[in-house]
Amino acid sequence: MLEVRDTMPDVYRALSDSTRREIMKLLKDKSLTQKEIVEAFDISQPAIKKHLTILLEEEIITVTVQGKYRLYTLNRDMLQQAFREMLHYIGDLLDDQLASLKKYVEKGEMKDD
Repeated sequence: MLEVRDTMPDVYRALSDSTRREIMKLLKDKSLTQKEIVEAFDISQPAIKKHLTILLEEEIITVTVQGKYRLYTLNRDMLQQAFREMLHYIGDLLDDQLASLKKYVEKGEMKDD
């Protein structure tokens, strides 16, 4: 059974909102300031700040201070790790389903004999 770690960020929380997904797309190719991110949306600066906070809490993005600016960057290592863990989790689910199906089919074959 897959062990769920308490320290693993909740990637699903981060990805569950379309604005956060759009922020991630913006950060795909380069780091941006909060102002640059805000300018890409038709929502308020405080709303964007909330989304950035969630992405930071879940370690999907990182922030560095350069002078008076805070630069937000996509945390590719965290996303790759989360992707690998998700694939492992899905693989375990499928393995369990296939094992159940095999047992079901084998029981059915035994009844026909």
